[in-house]
Amino acid sequence: PDIAGQDAANPLATILSAALLLRYSLGQAEAAVAVEAAVAQVLRDGYRTPDIVQPGTRRVGCREMGAAVVERMGKG
Repeated sequence: PDIAGQDAANPLATILSAALLLRYSLGQAEAAVAVEAAVAQVLRDGYRTPDIVQPGTRRVGCREMGAAVVERMGKG
């Protein structure tokens, strides 16, 4: 609640939870791998939300981080 409405939350845990749902509840291992690969690529590309930002990385908000993952899903 302390960051509500500030576009500062990190959506990666929720996105990776969706990968777990795909793998273990829906039997969609390929789709889960694609989600996990997209998250990994976004992190390799240097995107970071405020909670994990480091020198030399690109600070982004929740919306931009989510959009970056979606964009990389389309490249797979």
